[in-house]
Amino acid sequence: MTAAVTRAQAFRELHAPGRILVLPNAWDAGSARFIESCGAPAIATTSAGVAWAHGYPDGNALPARVLASAVAEIARVLTVPLSLDFEAGYSADPRQVGERLAPVLDAGAVGINIEDGGDPADLLCAKIGAVKEAARARGVELFVNARTDVYLKRLVPAERALDEALARGQKYLAAGADGLFVPALAEAQAIRTLASEIPLPLNLMIVPGLAPVAELQSLGVRRVSAGSALAQSAFAQVRRATQQLLKEGRFELLTERGVTHPELNGLFRA
Repeated sequence: MTAAVTRAQAFRELHAPGRILVLPNAWDAGSARFIESCGAPAIATTSAGVAWAHGYPDGNALPARVLASAVAEIARVLTVPLSLDFEAGYSADPRQVGERLAPVLDAGAVGINIEDGGDPADLLCAKIGAVKEAARARGVELFVNARTDVYLKRLVPAERALDEALARGQKYLAAGADGLFVPALAEAQAIRTLASEIPLPLNLMIVPGLAPVAELQSLGVRRVSAGSALAQSAFAQVRRATQQLLKEGRFELLTERGVTHPELNGLFRA
């Protein structure tokens, strides 16, 4: 059994009924290895963080070659499964989406998020079919987490959001999705309804007002993601320390290190 097959199976098992997978999203090889060392059972990327780390904006702007290289760098330092935020597949053409996924699979990803954004649900259904086909061609049982932006991008009026999310969830289930990701959803009853009516692992993203993990699990949630929050927190700390140094000529924040050089270096020894 290949390492990719083993990791794909392990990642799928992390979504089993009765479990909840918590993913603090990484943005490069260093952050991924560090998060793994904190006990994460799998690593997921944040598309925003990966884009920013390579000098691009979030929003399907990252070149495919840069994405594949980033995935390979991250996979090289991990011993746990890796899932990639594949945004909207970096194309409106499902065939091209499948082609762009191939090098990412070869680089080591065993799961992806793929989103509808503002597009019709049927387009994401076609993309799900394309990425599943590309994965099967490489012998990878890819975990496809279908993301609907009904709540995040307010695709419909608030009173219709739950019905729209349910309708899209059913379509993505029929198309072959393995999970349903509904970022920006935080209302308990809507969470319970989605978890009970769509027979897919429900993934939520950490947002203000979201219940603690234990409560989410009791509502039926099986996956919780940090999104770009960790990357934004890291950039915020860099800004605070840099501004203190440049504007005040002080460096207390630079000397408040919670992690030593030897500890970090040790994470990357062969």
